[in-house]
Amino acid sequence: MSEKTSRAAPKKKKTVKEIVDKIKKYPIIGVVNMENLPTPQLQRMRAQLRDKVDLMMTKRRLILKALDQAKDKPGLEKIKEIMKGMPALLFTEENPFTLYKTLKQNKSKAPAKAGQTAPSDIIVPAGPTPFAPGPVIGELGAIGIKAAVEGGKIAIKSDTKVASEGDEISEKLASMLSRLGIEPMEIGLDLLAVYEKGTIYPKSVLDIDEEKFMGDLMMSASQAHELALQIGYTTPETIEPMIQRTYRAAKEIAREGNFMADEIAAELLEKAEREMLALKGQLPEVKTEEKPAEAPKEEAKTEEKEEKPKEEAKPAEEKKEAPKEEEKPAEQPKEEAKAEDKQHPKQGDVSQNQAKDLLKNLQEKGTLRENKS
Repeated sequence: MSEKTSRAAPKKKKTVKEIVDKIKKYPIIGVVNMENLPTPQLQRMRAQLRDKVDLMMTKRRLILKALDQAKDKPGLEKIKEIMKGMPALLFTEENPFTLYKTLKQNKSKAPAKAGQTAPSDIIVPAGPTPFAPGPVIGELGAIGIKAAVEGGKIAIKSDTKVASEGDEISEKLASMLSRLGIEPMEIGLDLLAVYEKGTIYPKSVLDIDEEKFMGDLMMSASQAHELALQIGYTTPETIEPMIQRTYRAAKEIAREGNFMADEIAAELLEKAEREMLALKGQLPEVKTEEKPAEAPKEEAKTEEKEEKPKEEAKPAEEKKEAPKEEEKPAEQPKEEAKAEDKQHPKQGDVSQNQAKDLLKNLQEKGTLRENKS
């Protein structure tokens, strides 16, 4: 026994040293559970991951010893608390989330066997079953499932958790799950946790819904972008929207204040036109008030018609008076003579020459006849 122990000791030390060297070499260290993994599937996965992942399988005790000796990776010893089942170590340079996704995609479903450990909570969904009424109702009740007969078949009343993560699966449960067509087991490398730069990412963190994660990430980025715009925090992503927002605000102020500028001249003209048309639309109300005033216009027209005969009568009167106007020139000499008689100067008021001129004037007009005697 002592010879076997002495021979095994160097081999174990070599294995521990090999693990420690790989821990120093690789930035990403993962721990996986190899339990329930058939050999054919293991060989296939090792071949698929050979270029990306270095998988090292050994006894748990040697892994724990190597983790204690790895002083270059602070906090790595905490990974011991996560190890379970048949542990193995993964060494890689792949991103932890990419590594988990790769391993998850290479898993396949399988029925549970008695004695296996549940990889996660096992839920039996509510709904009809293919079983006819009979002893199966009692068998379902034995594993905690409430059932009843509906439509000639046994139906499960509500969703029921029959095993929690880490529970050992009993023979009765394994048999019933198989009859219900439920395959809770996953054949593949079960990545439990990943260490990177002092941080340990457990399975619950690594197993993310990519669509939901991208949606949350986009929402967070949008909210951060909007916050930066609101507080005026300039970044390469916000400087252009901030300038555009300021430009729009300046245009709005100019528009509200009717401040004429090249950028809004057309808008202001359109606004003025709309206001003009709006005022024009109010004119029908004014027309209704003017309707009573149309009656005097008709009266004025009738008055004009009545006055027209009077205007036509005037030419007739003028024609009648025309002969009288023709007789006036004949009477003018008499009136002038009378005027001249009235204006004769008295004796002694004119000179001799003026008297001769006056006499000659009277003789030319025929007012005074010559005395031939």
